[in-house]
Amino acid sequence: MSTILVVDDSAVDRRLVGGLLTRDGRHQVEYAVDGADALLKLREKHPELVVTDLQMPNRSGLELVSAIRLHHSSVPVILTTGHGSEALAVEALARGASGYVPKTHLTDRLLETVDEVLTLTRADKSYERLISRMVHTGFSFDLDPDPHLIDSLVDLVQQMVAGMNLTDDTGRYRVGVAVKEALLNAMFRGNLEIRYSQAPDVRGILLEGEMPSLVHDRLHLEPYSKRHIHVEIDIQPEQATITVRDEGPGFDHAGFDVESNKLDGACGKGLLLMRSFMDVVRFNEKGNEVTLIKRRETHG
Repeated sequence: MSTILVVDDSAVDRRLVGGLLTRDGRHQVEYAVDGADALLKLREKHPELVVTDLQMPNRSGLELVSAIRLHHSSVPVILTTGHGSEALAVEALARGASGYVPKTHLTDRLLETVDEVLTLTRADKSYERLISRMVHTGFSFDLDPDPHLIDSLVDLVQQMVAGMNLTDDTGRYRVGVAVKEALLNAMFRGNLEIRYSQAPDVRGILLEGEMPSLVHDRLHLEPYSKRHIHVEIDIQPEQATITVRDEGPGFDHAGFDVESNKLDGACGKGLLLMRSFMDVVRFNEKGNEVTLIKRRETHG
């Protein structure tokens, strides 16, 4: 059972979030009324995850994110965002938050987001001591249309960037999120050509293990079933470069303004997270290949 710290100055919202997190018995919840109270609870209760509101007195959610990144980097933070806080949420992602859930979608997205974050943060670290002695590594993958290969590849990338000390625990998770978003887009939006209107959020497929009929059909229907994802990984002491290319028709990335996309919409969430968590996000002209670059971080 995991311990989650819920931070919100609204008693009503604290009860709502706590109730959603505890309803299936897999999580226990501690509460804090603002950012200052949350930092005390972090030292006392040692939670695995923090779910926090952004706009609070006595140390805002934005300040809390920065403090957790500095003093508790192994604890990921998920934001709950209200209407009008989109700009603050983007800033919080840049400062170190690991994800967000709009308050209008707490019921259907909170548990899914929490489960995904906890899965990535618990990834096996058994090779980190050995990897820390590595000076350069590279991999090439040709992935067939099997969604369950995605988490295995994300785990590998996380181990490599952490083992080579490119980032701290928070950054390790954030790199994993960015790579996973690129792979999900390549498989579902690229190779399978599943539009947002047909399946608004494909992230839950890997967690729930149940595929919508459209996804299942296209995984077994040509030409979709014959398309592969090509991944190139190059990790050196100063940066990691991950290139993901699908065999789909591509998309008009130049005409897509992620900054104007609402945070409560599924379309564009992956691009927002990739651009928030990586130093460089670059598409090819066709729009079926993305290159992600993460440079070595320094904290202090």
